[in-house]
Amino acid sequence: MKVLDAEFVQSFMRTANDGWLQGWHERNGGNLSYRIKPEEIEAVREELSPAEWRPIGTEVPALAKEYFLITGSGKYFRNVTLRPEDSFCIIELDDKGENYRICWGLVNGGRPTSELPAHLMNHEAKFLANGGKHRVIYHAHPANTIALTFVLPLTDEAFTRELWEMATECPVVFPDGIGVVPWMVPGGREIAVATSELMKSYDVAIWAHHGIFCSGADFDLTFGLMHTVEKSAEILVKVLSMTPHKRQTIEPEGFRQLAKDFGVNLPEKFLYDKHA
Repeated sequence: MKVLDAEFVQSFMRTANDGWLQGWHERNGGNLSYRIKPEEIEAVREELSPAEWRPIGTEVPALAKEYFLITGSGKYFRNVTLRPEDSFCIIELDDKGENYRICWGLVNGGRPTSELPAHLMNHEAKFLANGGKHRVIYHAHPANTIALTFVLPLTDEAFTRELWEMATECPVVFPDGIGVVPWMVPGGREIAVATSELMKSYDVAIWAHHGIFCSGADFDLTFGLMHTVEKSAEILVKVLSMTPHKRQTIEPEGFRQLAKDFGVNLPEKFLYDKHA
């Protein structure tokens, strides 16, 4: 099977294009990666042509010998469906999880996203945390969520509670809450470590003044998670533009009742009394 005909590649391309259409990927902003299933890589193996090994910039031993589909450094999401072989690639990790090699794609040269260490460390964190159920890591630059990092306290508690309050579905879609990374220079190991630590507990990590990382089992769930967080942020931005004080909102007891009815566990640390 040709790589571009594979269902997982088509889903990858659709997710990238949907993010572009949402306005989350200005210029070459954002990146997307997918941990490929063994049967999927076997289906396209005849098209693979491994290049030389290159250092990842970190170590991810739990992901040794795994294959990933990932967007390229400096590549534009708007071109993923137009010039796919130039925009993303399939990489393989070595038997120690210290090096990678390009096996397909990026035909005009280049490397995977500069945030490869963050992607792979997040993949490893989710792999170890949930037994490999999650396969997608998605990083985007949604404007409303970024705007909130300038006005809300940069804490997990503040962001989770405020976004939960904006739409009843939010605590059901991301019941574990949201993690927040204070501003750091992107692309390096320090921010990758900080994000992967949060990913042990959350499926969403916000980079202050930069964007969001989301993790999910498949493309639909991951994109839907990103979309839900950003829509909730948009509602909050509109509320704050009208008044600094909400007249009414969902109170902690309401969240507890919601959790009971929908069968989710909402950590009590997010259900603090805001009026105390």
